[in-house]
Amino acid sequence: MGTLEVMEAMGANEAVRAWVDGWVVSRGAAPPAVEPWGYTIDVGLAKHPSRHVFGLPQGGVQEADVRKVAASVSGADIWLKVFAEPSRVMPWLGPEWWVDPEEGYLMTVALSPVAPDRLVAPEGYRLRTWTRGGVVRTMVTAADGSWAARGQMAPTGRTAVADQIETSPEHRRRGLGSLVMRTLQAAAAEQGCEVGVLAGTVEGRALYEALGWRVVAPLTSARRKGPDES
Repeated sequence: MGTLEVMEAMGANEAVRAWVDGWVVSRGAAPPAVEPWGYTIDVGLAKHPSRHVFGLPQGGVQEADVRKVAASVSGADIWLKVFAEPSRVMPWLGPEWWVDPEEGYLMTVALSPVAPDRLVAPEGYRLRTWTRGGVVRTMVTAADGSWAARGQMAPTGRTAVADQIETSPEHRRRGLGSLVMRTLQAAAAEQGCEVGVLAGTVEGRALYEALGWRVVAPLTSARRKGPDES
């Protein structure tokens, strides 16, 4: 089966699992605990101790599952990741939850080699790529050494997850985000990965779609408020 066929054969729930597996590697989080409705991940940060990621079976995310899990959470700064539109998820959660009104997206792409001349930084910039702990990281710096763009990719076998893709506001619209993504995709393809997966924002969607990524599902992020938050 070719790479395109592999991507087309990947169901939405498989894409969610691939994202979960790659995200924990990228962030150094604990291995995901499989739940009847999805996954629980211990992240280990003061403002992000853990998160619950809901699966996306053929019937779609289930309201009853989201309500049940949300009701069981009492700790501050625990996150929910639900693959449905914010307008749909908001009524399922109580006032103790902050819901990001901006929709996110689960996206995939078929990975393939990239021509070397497409992996060259523009004049005045420097591109550096390295691997640490199994995660490929790439950074673009300006002529004075300041940070201009970055990103990382976590290969996990057949799939690889792109994460923390950022471009400095001072250096946007110069092709640096595309350069970072092409570099990461090329590195993952060289390691034998066939499908790239990421969770993108509205702002990043245009960049990713221009590079061949496609939306698999919408994504809502919600955080349990702390006691001092109204």
